[in-house]
Amino acid sequence: MSSLGQLVAGIAHEINNPVNFIHGNLPYASQYTQDLLKLVQLYQKHYPAPASEIQAILQVLDLDFLIEDLTKLMASIQMGADRIKQIILNLRNFSRMDEAEMKQVDIHKGIDSTLMLLQHRIKPRSGQREIHICKQYGPIRPVECYPGQLNQVFMNILANAVDALEDSPQFSDSRSSGSPSLKTKIQTALQQTQQMAVLTDQSQPTIWIRTEMVGRDQVAITIADNCPGIPEALKHRLFDPFFTTKPVGKGTGLGLSISYQIVKGRHRGSLQCFSAPGLGTEFVITIPVQQKGAYS
Repeated sequence: MSSLGQLVAGIAHEINNPVNFIHGNLPYASQYTQDLLKLVQLYQKHYPAPASEIQAILQVLDLDFLIEDLTKLMASIQMGADRIKQIILNLRNFSRMDEAEMKQVDIHKGIDSTLMLLQHRIKPRSGQREIHICKQYGPIRPVECYPGQLNQVFMNILANAVDALEDSPQFSDSRSSGSPSLKTKIQTALQQTQQMAVLTDQSQPTIWIRTEMVGRDQVAITIADNCPGIPEALKHRLFDPFFTTKPVGKGTGLGLSISYQIVKGRHRGSLQCFSAPGLGTEFVITIPVQQKGAYS
């Protein structure tokens, strides 16, 4: 995980300088383009009958189309540069290699950066529906933590949720929009236990993220999904090293084990999993807002 953070930070750093150069010069390039187009239009106005050689070139170029399309092209390039700059910012926020020491951070920014990096898997793809993200961020205090490590925990749990939703046959495009009784089943189960989260729409693949204060000194981050759930017989092994329910070649069995060590060993918090077959899975991360005498 440390190597992954260093790799992400290195890529972000190498790309950042050329991207900043492109992003910073695009407004000037756009303005220069508009100035030149105005000059061409003035020539057309005051010299409506140019030389035959110029007329031939104008016919080949289709000047009216060129003027219209060039303006749209510059706007598209600007949007692309803005998008790349935002991705680089999220890569830097995710790795936080420039903030390797423990410090107070906004947990919400770490979660948002992680979601941005998973965006390509959240969007609809062939044979898969779009995964809906339901965020319920509460008013929480800044958390003293190792930002890069905590972001790795978010990545592991969110990526596992995406994997589970992708592999769930109930959300395949080849099937109906979902079981009409699923929401009723969850609500019935919740009458017996309040540990599982209620997702607003059980017919769509959904990841639900909630943050809240637990008392005055702890923050709880809940990440839940409406996948088929984890069998009771397997739940006690979730945090064991090298244990995975994924097919051979898809999972290493280390993500949750390392996440548990980061939350409990490095941040003196707790990482719990609540799940039931057919109802979904919920991970709850609870960490103190201050790490007095934390482990080095």
